[in-house]
Amino acid sequence: MVYETIAFALFALITVGCSLGVVLVRDIWHSALLLGGALLSVAVHYVMLQAEFLAAMQILVYVGGVLILITFAVMLTRINPEVSST
Repeated sequence: MVYETIAFALFALITVGCSLGVVLVRDIWHSALLLGGALLSVAVHYVMLQAEFLAAMQILVYVGGVLILITFAVMLTRINPEVSST
């Protein structure tokens, strides 16, 4: 029981820290990576609640789908600072 409480507290801190990082970090690439960390830690919370199907759907849909879509959008719309259009 003590180990479950420690694991919950650890992943709760990871979730809150990554969520704050998504909002406060200026670089959009790092923000997307922190969003992935927050989504994965929420999946760990689902596993701790013995909801393995929800954890699998969290990983497949959000981390596998939405986060990859955000990553591609960031990579395709990023402007290279070395190339100047003058």
